[in-house]
Amino acid sequence: MTVKPRLLDQVREKIRLKHYSIRTEQAYVDWIKRYILFHGKRHPQEMGKREVEQFLSHLAVERNVAAPTQNQALSAILFLYKEVLEQDIGWLDNVERAKRPARLPVVLTATEVRAVLAHLEGRHRLMANLLYGAGLRLMECVRLRVKDLDFEYRQITVRDGKGQKDRLTLLPDSLVGSLQTHLADVKILHEQDLRQGFVFTCRLPWTANIPTPVGSGAGSMYSPLRSALSTPVPTSNAAITSTSKPCSGPSKTPCASPASPSPPPAIHSATASPPIC
Repeated sequence: MTVKPRLLDQVREKIRLKHYSIRTEQAYVDWIKRYILFHGKRHPQEMGKREVEQFLSHLAVERNVAAPTQNQALSAILFLYKEVLEQDIGWLDNVERAKRPARLPVVLTATEVRAVLAHLEGRHRLMANLLYGAGLRLMECVRLRVKDLDFEYRQITVRDGKGQKDRLTLLPDSLVGSLQTHLADVKILHEQDLRQGFVFTCRLPWTANIPTPVGSGAGSMYSPLRSALSTPVPTSNAAITSTSKPCSGPSKTPCASPASPSPPPAIHSATASPPIC
């Protein structure tokens, strides 16, 4: 007998089929949870237009949310009914809309930006410089890969950005040296860890059940989700420190330790081409 997936699992599956971003998935699931809890954990199939209007009006009147927040909640609930439950709840007439205030944007001056960056150091400063100098969004920066950096053309390829579109952006000259130094250091660190017998992989939360071989050496350049999967993991301080280090770019070095009498087993990981660390 086939067990039907839970409602929120159905929502996640439908979102991933439509290739929405992980942030959109998290936001939609969170709003659907709030909607269900607001109505005493009733199943959405037992509710409809009236309950949706009550929830949205509650957000505007009692929670005093901003207009974009209320619109996001509306989008999540409409996605639930239209795409998952395949129900048409009709036009929502009796919703108290949150007012969108007319505000001027606040933009930091170049001097203020330099003052902020001066308080950062290491990889966090490098990331902040990329965000500011190349116009990257946070997750676009985190998911950068070595192959997306073109030092000769001074450009960065942003893959699967907003709207599932690729785009090119400028690579500032002032960051070329820092990036090359960072990549060289991370590659050395990665090769040292491989010699210690660690097996590495970078996992993405929405591809946790997709098996693929490990050992490519590819991962996110800045925010690794690396797993030391060798058997057994040493308990020395050096080994513990090693498991928190970032992955490097593509490497031809095998993931089994050449000095180990019994190499680690073939363990499969989450994604065939994870972001580089």
